[in-house]
Amino acid sequence: MLNDRFEQPLSSASYNAVAQYVAGVDCLLSANLGAEQALDAALRADPDFALAHIARARALQMAARGPEAQQAAATARGLAGTCGERESSHIEIVALVIEGRGAEAFAALNQHLGSNPRDALPLSLALGVYGLFGFSGRADHHAAQRDLLERLAPHWDADWWFLTYLGWSHVETGNCGHGIDLLEQALADNPNNGHAAHARAHGYYETGEAEAGARFIADWLPTYDSASPLHCHIAWHLALFAFQMGDRERAAAVYGAHIQPSVSQAVPMFTLIDNAAFLWRAQIYGQPPAPTADRDIADYARQHFPEAGLAFVNVHTAMALTAAGDHVASARHLESVEAQVADDRQPPGPVVATICAGITAYGRADYGAAVDHFAKSLHDLDRIGGSHAQRDVVIDSLIAAHLRAGQPDKARDVMTARAQERAAHLDQDWLGRVSDALC
Repeated sequence: MLNDRFEQPLSSASYNAVAQYVAGVDCLLSANLGAEQALDAALRADPDFALAHIARARALQMAARGPEAQQAAATARGLAGTCGERESSHIEIVALVIEGRGAEAFAALNQHLGSNPRDALPLSLALGVYGLFGFSGRADHHAAQRDLLERLAPHWDADWWFLTYLGWSHVETGNCGHGIDLLEQALADNPNNGHAAHARAHGYYETGEAEAGARFIADWLPTYDSASPLHCHIAWHLALFAFQMGDRERAAAVYGAHIQPSVSQAVPMFTLIDNAAFLWRAQIYGQPPAPTADRDIADYARQHFPEAGLAFVNVHTAMALTAAGDHVASARHLESVEAQVADDRQPPGPVVATICAGITAYGRADYGAAVDHFAKSLHDLDRIGGSHAQRDVVIDSLIAAHLRAGQPDKARDVMTARAQERAAHLDQDWLGRVSDALC
């Protein structure tokens, strides 16, 4: 019997099909293009290769082609009876995720990993800021990922994919030195690994090394295809480093070249989140973009996310609508989020509505109310998902609301509290303005 790259047996006797399957899965695990094409080639070589069908379903899901993904998952399920127990369980976990049944998938995955600790594709579904842990609503999702990966580590040795997520989990839980060492090893083993490059950018962010982080991305990004899944988001990190360094012209240039909706080739969720976060930050940092940029991302949000849904998307939809000055739509969106919270359809709970309320109040220039909402959200902030770098926008919004409410001393207190836990992440110009206001 043939095996995959992780020594897992496969129910295919075709060497060509297995080779193409391994290549396709590696494209998925490294956030590179080519997964669908490789998996299609695997299925031409072996049309009944069930794991190639479910991997293809995951590739289609990641490309935001939901109906096609569900059809491919149904085909894989139909072939599961020809597979061994490990492959059947693998198929079911991925299919559940594609169907949006995250809690069931997570329960099945936990059981699956007990016997199959090196089954990478199902494990990958739990990881990262948009995985089963990240969107679970748990406040401890970063630590939970780290603990799971540490338990599995004895089975993995020095695989570049596993090291990527193990390293990132340590960066996000404050053990940056160890995490960065693991990420450097992952990148050395596979320099084209988009997930490792992304995680390394987080390492620079968490240690406050904006200049080094910007150099790293500027050197790495040109070799990464602009249509690749994380191209827009890694460019967003470059723009964030530019903000930190006070280089607003560079931040705007990166936005125009790589992030704005007309150039981003990322899936709609990634495009919305990165654009809304950039434009909202630009406004609160005192560098409002051209009005057309705000209108464009608000229109994009209305087109792709007309109804409230995932908590993290809801927060960024609120930013997009509010930044564009559409207070009616922002208020309507807030009402929808509050209704979902009341119906227990937001795993993070009330904090989602609290943040959206703060954004809406800030847009109305009701800075006292914005302060109250943002401050209230901090205790449960991690529950909305995302990374520290992404969630910092809420803390930044609180600081900006304090400043606009005439409370620079309280703005400084928030900055100080964050700096005591993690490196300072605000651009020097803004820090200077806070200092000036206190003099």
